Amino acid sequence: MLKKRIIFTLLYDNGNFMLSRNFRLQKVGNLAWLQKNYNFSHISFFVDELIVLDVTRGERNTAAFCEALEALTEGCFMPIAAGGGVRSVEHARRLLRSGADKVVVNSPVFTQPQLLKELVEAFGQQCVVGSLDLKRTQEGFYKIWIESGSQALDDTADRHLLHLGDGMVGEWYLNSIDRDGTGQGYDLALLDVLPANWTVPVILAGGAGNASHLAVGLADARVDAVATAHLFNFVGDGLKQARSNVLSSGIELASWPAVDTLLGEARPDRLAVR
Repeated sequence: MLKKRIIFTLLYDNGNFMLSRNFRLQKVGNLAWLQKNYNFSHISFFVDELIVLDVTRGERNTAAFCEALEALTEGCFMPIAAGGGVRSVEHARRLLRSGADKVVVNSPVFTQPQLLKELVEAFGQQCVVGSLDLKRTQEGFYKIWIESGSQALDDTADRHLLHLGDGMVGEWYLNSIDRDGTGQGYDLALLDVLPANWTVPVILAGGAGNASHLAVGLADARVDAVATAHLFNFVGDGLKQARSNVLSSGIELASWPAVDTLLGEARPDRLAVR
């Protein structure tokens, strides 16, 4: 049985890293700021995966994004997924050559469905992460938004999910626009859009403000991983403390002896992840 995961998400916009609140972006700092406040060769002991997304709203500079990705991944030993504006197999290949282990695809799930098939054929299903941004309507149901949250799909999210099951991607990243950056906790009701027979791993994102939010999200049987993109709430030793708190709550995370030692959680019954 796969252990549950904590994922840290970075939002990149033309050389800077951003905070997002309901998809409104605020500049935090450049790569130098990020490396000063987050030692990724160190925090890779405390998160299970890193996701780096190019959320640039205007023209994207893919070369610059790849350079930043290479700098971030140097000496970083956790799996890394990257995406944002991926529109071709060659674009995805550039991200993989720049240090990513997986590629994240959002709008093309609906605007270029053939691309998903091409990516899976080229790199394998486990290498492709599908990303969905969801927002609750006044009527109480959810819709999927594409193109950086600027365009809602006509049908409801639960109807779309009926056609996004096995065979398409390795896992799905479900992000709540309503909770994005609020620090109010995950929107667990969002998970109700999943069909009853859903088997593809789910990453839940949008709303985490502290370690207890991570634990609550991971406690839901439908969730395989939780993600946070809040740069301030987990700065410094925040991610280390968050992992320790989640483990203390009884959630089984992937375990590495070196991590257990650093957390002060080393126990003879805690084995290395397989």
